Amino acid sequence: MKHSKLLKSFLLVLLLNALSLTASAYDFMVDSIAYDYNSDGTSVAVTYTAGLWSDNNYSGLTTANIPCSVVYDGTTYSVTSIGYGAFHDCNRLTSITIPTSVTSIDESAFKGCSGLTSTTIPNSVCFLGKNVFSDCIRLASVVIGNSVTEIGQYAFSNCSALTSVTIPNSVTSIARGTFYNCYGLTSVTIPNSVTSIGSYAFYNSGLTSVNMPKSVTIISDYAFYECRSLTSVNIPDSITSIGARAFAYCI
Repeated sequence: MKHSKLLKSFLLVLLLNALSLTASAYDFMVDSIAYDYNSDGTSVAVTYTAGLWSDNNYSGLTTANIPCSVVYDGTTYSVTSIGYGAFHDCNRLTSITIPTSVTSIDESAFKGCSGLTSTTIPNSVCFLGKNVFSDCIRLASVVIGNSVTEIGQYAFSNCSALTSVTIPNSVTSIARGTFYNCYGLTSVTIPNSVTSIGSYAFYNSGLTSVNMPKSVTIISDYAFYECRSLTSVNIPDSITSIGARAFAYCI
């Protein structure tokens, strides 16, 4: 009997904790978009509505027009970021408008948004997080604003429909797995600002040719592994290191 009471008490505590986490998933909501306060007290980040990775996150949302600022409880807040996992697995989302007030789009923000077909990252954004658009299987076109300096690992991995991407001159490296398994991607322009291409960066992509600028010095392991359509590669004299199996199975 004693053990039974302890078990019931333990289960009750777990239930209350779960309810508490659900209730505090976001700080407030305006026009169906959820926000969290940033530490500066004057700005907010877009966040998820249900528990992280919950199937109920923004259930049924098809269009998201994020404003530059929101008014809540009489105070105006600037919207400066799209937070971790904000729109994860919103598979009905087909359109997203990102305002020029946003400076960062964090890890997994749009991961698994399988209905999203195109997106434009405004020039205000400096940072794209890890897995930010991974598994967006219908995403065909991406324009990255010219202030982005860092694109996180596996940012566009498994975007199999991706055929067009603009990488600005502000980007200094193509990170590990950035275009991993993007087998619809047949061409890409690597800007003169890029100095390194990370491991698995174009693994199993559909690239037919690669023209590397003289700024590139490092091609990491498996960077172009299994790019079976690749027929032409221009490797400049600036390259000091080519990793293991960087071009293996490119036949």
